[in-house]
Amino acid sequence: MSLHLKKRSLILAGHDTSVALEPAFWAVLDQAATQEGEGLALLVTRLDAGRKPGQSLASALRVFTLEWLQARLPDTQAPEP
Repeated sequence: MSLHLKKRSLILAGHDTSVALEPAFWAVLDQAATQEGEGLALLVTRLDAGRKPGQSLASALRVFTLEWLQARLPDTQAPEP
């Protein structure tokens, strides 16, 4: 495992699972879980259940994090050509 990744162990659907992500992703996931009023394990369980076939859990978590942050950015319009 890379030195810049932080591994966390979670129980998802009754099974022990480990996921390695950069600390910045874990920080945003913790924040998202808090703001959505659920624990981190529940948030990850929900995301695990909804991920695309063939998509790794780490990828699903990173994509969720990006989309969650993008949804909180002020609306900006792309410049017209």
